[in-house]
Amino acid sequence: MPNKINWPEAIKPLLKKYKGKQHPLEYKNVYQLIVMVVLSAQDSDKHINQIAPKFFEVFPDMKALSKSTPELLLKYVSDVRNFGNKAKWLSEMAQKIKDDKNIPFTLEELTVLPGIGRKSANVILRESGKEPEGVIVDLHVVRVAPRLSIASGTDPKKIEKQIMEVLPQKEWDAGMAMSFLGREICRPTNPKCEICVMNTVCVFYNENRKSR
Repeated sequence: MPNKINWPEAIKPLLKKYKGKQHPLEYKNVYQLIVMVVLSAQDSDKHINQIAPKFFEVFPDMKALSKSTPELLLKYVSDVRNFGNKAKWLSEMAQKIKDDKNIPFTLEELTVLPGIGRKSANVILRESGKEPEGVIVDLHVVRVAPRLSIASGTDPKKIEKQIMEVLPQKEWDAGMAMSFLGREICRPTNPKCEICVMNTVCVFYNENRKSR
């Protein structure tokens, strides 16, 4: 991985572009955020936004969810990818937390909950306005980070570690910024490189431009 780029400096235009932008999940509070983050794994945010209102009508808070069972939840999540496990995880998680006021806000406490890995925990911390303890690495970041050359490989945990090593903690929101960039500009096919704020340092763009 090239080390010539001063990443704390180079990442600034990207952070500026997406500063404070809310995650695409349309949640109204932290309880809804946690549920939607669990449901959205390997599914689309758009799909989860569509099914969420009906789910939250029946289960408006953690207390209501804790009284449910995986079998009851299936009715509301049956068209979500991996719905069987997700119904089980949500039920177990709610029984552990019991009340909205008990929702934890550290990476360590969040990642021991069923259905919540590092990426999900990092999203929850970001959207709750907490100090970042890691970097959000979703499928978009797995594509964008190696293209930029800020990280290499395809393992989300290794990519997260590499980004954390080259950026100070106050700039760890670069993960979510790269996710937005991947959704809007740095698409899998036909990326809009010409209008990308990162094209001056992007290895993918500069190598492709040379080869034309």
